Amino acid sequence: MDNKRALHRMRIAKGHLEKVIDMIEKREYCLDIIQQSQAVQSALSKADEVILENHLRTCVKNSMISGQDVDKKVDEIIEVFKRK
Repeated sequence: MDNKRALHRMRIAKGHLEKVIDMIEKREYCLDIIQQSQAVQSALSKADEVILENHLRTCVKNSMISGQDVDKKVDEIIEVFKRK
């Protein structure tokens, strides 16, 4: 896995989340909190994209090359997106 990129994205999300918590504790303006919360969600979404890309380029690619577990890998991805 490209841990460096995934960790970078997760750290961005963590920073945004810490800001949301701080804003709530300080009773800041509700719409400002929502905007920051949306930044958390966006950062997590981008992290998911990095992780999915890596999964496709490594695990799924290796399964296709070896001819093993391809359907299983596809089913796993479908299940993840069904949960959204």
